[in-house]
Amino acid sequence: MQLVMITGMSGSGKSMIMQVMEDIGFYCIDNLPPQLIPKFVDICEHSEGSLNKVAIAVDIRSGDMFADIYRSWRQMKEENVDVKMIFAEASDEVLIKRYKETRRKHPLDEKCGSLQEAISFERERLQQLREIADYYVETSHLSVSQLKEEIKNMFLEKKSDSILVKVMSFGYKYGVSTEADLVLDVRCLPNPFYIPELKSHTGCESCVRDYVMQFPQSQQLFRKIEDLLDFLLPMYVSEGKSQLVVAFGCTGGKHRSITFAELMGDALREKGYRVLKMHRDIAKDR
Repeated sequence: MQLVMITGMSGSGKSMIMQVMEDIGFYCIDNLPPQLIPKFVDICEHSEGSLNKVAIAVDIRSGDMFADIYRSWRQMKEENVDVKMIFAEASDEVLIKRYKETRRKHPLDEKCGSLQEAISFERERLQQLREIADYYVETSHLSVSQLKEEIKNMFLEKKSDSILVKVMSFGYKYGVSTEADLVLDVRCLPNPFYIPELKSHTGCESCVRDYVMQFPQSQQLFRKIEDLLDFLLPMYVSEGKSQLVVAFGCTGGKHRSITFAELMGDALREKGYRVLKMHRDIAKDR
């Protein structure tokens, strides 16, 4: 399994880093007691599930248990666990500004007496982890989108892996999809519903697909939509969007919309995108 420990200064952006890790497929745990990390890793390695990518945030909130973070890290290294550590920090001035803007309390505020003293004490306590970190992220002058991009570049082989494209079909007679980012109406195409031998089949079957796609207007519409997505998807990736829902709609949600959703999903997969196909109304009226 791949384990990433995320630590650093309070207010430096660790929560945002955890969100990005979750978006790119990591199972994320915030503030797990340090002594439990090796035990949790052992459970993951011997489970039959898919917990092969895990991110755990560990920081000064652990209180007296904080010293165990280094010992847990060293134990896992000795056991040949693939563990990496991200250390996030920002300048004192930026951290103070962020706490004032959000009106949140620093975890060490009461113990240290003032925000400045809490930051100084935390920085001193974290020095050992800073020295062993595999990745160092200075967030003082990073925008949210820049921080997301930096983290994705650390753990993704391809930029296209950062976005999940959900391609779905629906029937207008049951209501327009409310979760869709892009709604594409294919009711303009010839309807297999009126072909007796095709009526009971769906766009998941070749007989329906062959019928829908035999028409020049179907082929041309597919190419134009594919060109549109080829243009849009890289821009969505650059903007840090983690999921795009593309919904194809026809009257009943069983023939034309499924045909287009299936074929477009396959085309996007061939281009390297992560794709989830879903047919909302395929089982209606059966």
